[in-house]
Amino acid sequence: MANLPHPIPYQGSKRKLAPMIDDYLPEGIKTFYEPFCGSAAMTIYAAYHQRADRFVIADSLEPMVALLRSIVEEPDVTAARYAELWHGQREGETGYFNEVRDRYNADRQPVDLLYLICRCVKNAVRFNREGRFTQSVDKRRLGMRPEKLSNAVQGVSRILRGRTEFRVGDWRTTASDAGTADFVYMDPPYLGTSMGRDKRYHQQLTQEELCEGLQELRARNVPFALSYDGMTGGREYGPPLPDNLGLTRLLLHAGTSSQSTLSGRKEETVESLYVTPSLAEPVEGVIRPKVAQASLAI
Repeated sequence: MANLPHPIPYQGSKRKLAPMIDDYLPEGIKTFYEPFCGSAAMTIYAAYHQRADRFVIADSLEPMVALLRSIVEEPDVTAARYAELWHGQREGETGYFNEVRDRYNADRQPVDLLYLICRCVKNAVRFNREGRFTQSVDKRRLGMRPEKLSNAVQGVSRILRGRTEFRVGDWRTTASDAGTADFVYMDPPYLGTSMGRDKRYHQQLTQEELCEGLQELRARNVPFALSYDGMTGGREYGPPLPDNLGLTRLLLHAGTSSQSTLSGRKEETVESLYVTPSLAEPVEGVIRPKVAQASLAI
């Protein structure tokens, strides 16, 4: 994983879980869809390991898609603009970050968003319902250095340029043309972090709405994997998906929770991965994760 480029340090991305999720991807994927792209960690992993011919990166938050497009299609411009923003700040100063945040919320410039993600508290991105960036600055650090950022941007551009399509919209629309030879990976907002008091995303997604879309994919025989719900310590993110979807639920052990560590606790995070049934079946020549990593316990 050390060689994988990741220019967007997004808390909650599936970068660490990507190798485990990859064990359930089918062979010979024509188009890999990631309709809740975030930092596009799974797309980057799949492209790096040549798991698909082409890719569709999509999200309902237009500036996030614009940022990924900028990284893939204009790496030099993106890296240079980030370096300019990074060198404009001063250690211990919060006013500069707030100025960039205000400008982003007014103009939605993608590299402003990249700077905010790199510099905000714990890289824990927060948007309100209007898509305004609401997280505050992390006073303990200055964010990813321009040299490291530039290398990551160039790396992502090399593996995705010329074979990636960018889409903005509801996930059911952006993945509407996925077929049986394609694969859809979804990492939507968990119910526990998109509803109620702790809303971290600009668009809420009820479990009922999610299940309706999953039923559409099942009816079209589209293979997919879905990261959804789980637990840290004794706290669960949300209820399991209903059995009538006919999915296999796997439990992926993601290791010690960084959020808990920062709060002085040591708790393990376990995340659910729901896959269409054929993806969980043994395949000749393919070694599935051991029980310690993924369990068919549900």
